[in-house]
Amino acid sequence: MKRVIFYLFLISGLYGSAQMDCILGVGGPDGDTMVQVFQLNEEQQEKLKSWAAELKVRNDILREKAEYLMKKNENSTPEVLLEVSKQYRAIQDSMFLNVRMMDKRLLTIFNDKQYQRYLGFCNELALRPIHVNRSIDEK
Repeated sequence: MKRVIFYLFLISGLYGSAQMDCILGVGGPDGDTMVQVFQLNEEQQEKLKSWAAELKVRNDILREKAEYLMKKNENSTPEVLLEVSKQYRAIQDSMFLNVRMMDKRLLTIFNDKQYQRYLGFCNELALRPIHVNRSIDEK
């Protein structure tokens, strides 16, 4: 029971922080939808695929680290579990920052029309858009 409550606490923390930013979800299951909605050109699509693969590698490493942390401490005392939850939260924060970084990369290569469409979606959903310096072109 203690373990179930601990997992619920950790999961709720992740969703609580993710709801503030307007995340595109590079590397998520909606890559094809993103291509269609934002009408990404060939170069943008290639970069999207590359960044999605990079995100998977980065977050798989962090996921393995989190799984090891949980397995190593599954029968620990409440005091130790509290410390483990802080470490687990730091891993989750890193994963979220990776997602945000990849989204920011994609937003940087959006043209004005694509970026305005993104801002419109964020406003409709009452989420905070990720602002990028539009003069930078990451290659």
